[in-house]
Amino acid sequence: MPSHSDNRKMRLNKYIASSGICSRREADKLIASGRITVNGEAPVMGLEVSEADRVCLDGKEISPKKDHVYLAYYKPVGVVCTERDVHAKRTVIEDLGLHERVTYAGRLDKDSEGLLIMTDDGDLIQAMMKGSKGHEKEYTVTVDRDIDGEFIKKMSGGLYLKELNRTTRPCTVKQTGNRSFDIVLTQGLNRQIRRMCGCLGYNVTTLKRIRVMSVKLSDFDLKPGKFAYLSQDQINTLLEKTGL
Repeated sequence: MPSHSDNRKMRLNKYIASSGICSRREADKLIASGRITVNGEAPVMGLEVSEADRVCLDGKEISPKKDHVYLAYYKPVGVVCTERDVHAKRTVIEDLGLHERVTYAGRLDKDSEGLLIMTDDGDLIQAMMKGSKGHEKEYTVTVDRDIDGEFIKKMSGGLYLKELNRTTRPCTVKQTGNRSFDIVLTQGLNRQIRRMCGCLGYNVTTLKRIRVMSVKLSDFDLKPGKFAYLSQDQINTLLEKTGL
């Protein structure tokens, strides 16, 4: 699948991450440890490079990937959103079993299930994670007792989360049953839906993400733990909506 990258200069950590070997944060560590050279020399702080430069890791040349992997993965309950965790019985990366290094935009906690967009396209991950852009994520939720119109009104109007010292953005909430509702968020605070319900005295019993921006879980015939490649049209729409 074609990349949207070009030969413009970019920060060195972004260049390294775009090769698919690590994240930008990990790239900064590689630079700081002296394992990266640019045109045979140690890079200076804030250096920008292009594909015309020779960037090496431990003496081996690296370059941005021309093709990227874009997946829709159905994360099951019990799988942890992390690349490495010695305490986790199952992690997303282990569950996928891919040779390519991919990561996700917007984690799901261990007790939640549903759609994760997985990719090695660092630019897309960064763009999707930018909270100020208000990219939508939709969930179906059930709680431990009956809900009513007042619950829906408070959930949709925004709630102050004391433990995070943050007030949630107004959001769209639609009741779907005596104890169930759909919710569309435009931010990704830690365990946000569970905390919002907790504020109102409810406990979440099931939580499933069914949409990330323009990609729906229902677009694929996926069982928990399985993945599918995004179509080129789906990829192009994501790139367009994130301004890439």
